[in-house]
Amino acid sequence: MADADIILETRKLSKEFKGFTAVDAVDLQVRRGHIHALIGPNGAGKTTCFNLLTRFLAPTSGQILFNGRDISRVPPARVARMGIVRSFQISAVFPHLTVLQNVRVGLQRRLGTSYQFWRSGRSLGVLDERARELLAEVDLAGFADTVTADLPYGRKRALEIATTLGMEPELMLLDEPTQGMGHEDVHRVTALIKKVAQGRTVLMVEHNMNVVSGICDRISVLQRGAILAEGSYAEVAKNPQVMEAYMGSADAALQGAHE
Repeated sequence: MADADIILETRKLSKEFKGFTAVDAVDLQVRRGHIHALIGPNGAGKTTCFNLLTRFLAPTSGQILFNGRDISRVPPARVARMGIVRSFQISAVFPHLTVLQNVRVGLQRRLGTSYQFWRSGRSLGVLDERARELLAEVDLAGFADTVTADLPYGRKRALEIATTLGMEPELMLLDEPTQGMGHEDVHRVTALIKKVAQGRTVLMVEHNMNVVSGICDRISVLQRGAILAEGSYAEVAKNPQVMEAYMGSADAALQGAHE
């Protein structure tokens, strides 16, 4: 019988590309309500794993279970409607729309009225109240009428999280949410992730060990496509195999964040 506390599980999940094994028999369990990080050196298979979970890639073998249901062959759009929504590594927003309009487009997707730009402004206006609530949730209420291209980078990532929330995710997948950010933006987006994780489950790929150590309940370390270690940050940081896998600077980052 499935554990009701496990929202997402993979069983021997594998993906091969022409003889190269990118994801190798991964057994992953994500607990409901947790912020769970997937970390590992470059080329460890983290993004491929995300692509499998959201069904952008089909697994070579193994299973993906969401709320106990096998979704290994479910189409990506249906997976999103079931409640697994991914925020992309490269900020996926419409630069020439306002911040409010971007969130409204996200809400249209949820309602199945995507891209029907011929609908009257009044009929779309019913979405504005929800859109403004989402902007308030990610601290962008004061930017509603700003053209998105004019937003600072960190605020664009906050907007992307707002549009993801518009899809009403039960499980939110964040791919490198703080990549390329300065300290101030990293701090803001980290606080935002912690805030929006209330009442939700988050699975994230993240390189910044200070972010991981600060907000994650559980960490899975990938190396060459396989799970190398799993546990709390404190447990993972002192694991000799993890230290060896990271080597040098990343090892120092792990230790520094742990201390």
